[in-house]
Amino acid sequence: MDVVVIGAGLSGLTAAAVLQKAGASVRLLEADARIGGRIRALRELSGHRAVADLGPAWVWPKYQPVVGRWLEELGCATFEQFNEGDAVIVGYGPAPFRQTLPGQDGMVRIVGGPTALTEALSNRIGSASIRTSAPVTGVCEDGSEHVSVHLSSGEIITAKNVIVSVPLRVAATTMYLPWAPQALTEDMQRTPTWMSTHAKAVALYDRPFWREAGLSGRVASRNGPLTEVHDHTSADNNSAALFGFVGWSPEKRRTNPEELRQAILDQLSDCFGKAAARPLDLVIHDWATNLRIVTDLDISRPASHPDVGPASLRLPYLDGRIRFAVSEVSEQSPGLIEGALAAGERTALELS
Repeated sequence: MDVVVIGAGLSGLTAAAVLQKAGASVRLLEADARIGGRIRALRELSGHRAVADLGPAWVWPKYQPVVGRWLEELGCATFEQFNEGDAVIVGYGPAPFRQTLPGQDGMVRIVGGPTALTEALSNRIGSASIRTSAPVTGVCEDGSEHVSVHLSSGEIITAKNVIVSVPLRVAATTMYLPWAPQALTEDMQRTPTWMSTHAKAVALYDRPFWREAGLSGRVASRNGPLTEVHDHTSADNNSAALFGFVGWSPEKRRTNPEELRQAILDQLSDCFGKAAARPLDLVIHDWATNLRIVTDLDISRPASHPDVGPASLRLPYLDGRIRFAVSEVSEQSPGLIEGALAAGERTALELS
């Protein structure tokens, strides 16, 4: 095996696709039962069509050249985030009020959601080269020319090169990395995993009724439980939805799940009317419960967007046989989709 890539999130999938195109033999290992990492879609009961994004929702190809190039490469179309009409402002006065809020220049959604990227990449790589439900417990030197990848099953896979494409704190706390200098381990532990402690709520409806009332679907709230809400209706309008970021702490979400659901429905009703309290479904996806994404370090510290990390995270180790490729190591848009694509591509090209 030329390269083993650990982690089938967007960075790992990108790295594997670029390497495979260059002629390398690649094996992609994913601890979870599904690929995608922090990219995940809520799907119809049939499972075939994505109806909402439970992870990231937006890209800015106008300002993100790597995103723009990969969207074109993979044949993924985009559409503008709906922002026509008034937003509802809560907690800035005695009662909610309507006010127009400007949208972000260049912010668009991907038709089919970001899972369109991961699905297109996985199709290029091929299922024979992707292995799910394969947690890695260690990455060690194996002689002078190879690296051994140890799986929780006891299996050992050897390769000429290894790319670690999992959140850095997860790698530092769950994998045996005897070759890693202490300073590198400390840098890994200091790097927050973007969105790992967040929760996202999606309410599905039969139509985007808020638009009929001249509302954009946006909410800006000091009171919560959703700190902000956005229209999340599909490009073809066949799936109407609102999504919001949950402001409650991971501990409060975990101990009061039914209270949270009711509080969200009450808030949506207050902002958009009684119809909002009767969604077809309300899905709350809590990333802070996914131990393949979050660590105790993330939960114990205030959530923060990662800055560009130290150069140590982008250096090769064991004479160039081990490298990192995850969004947070990128020098471009760390933590975002742009950063994931850039990190995976850069690392693969270094090995090609």
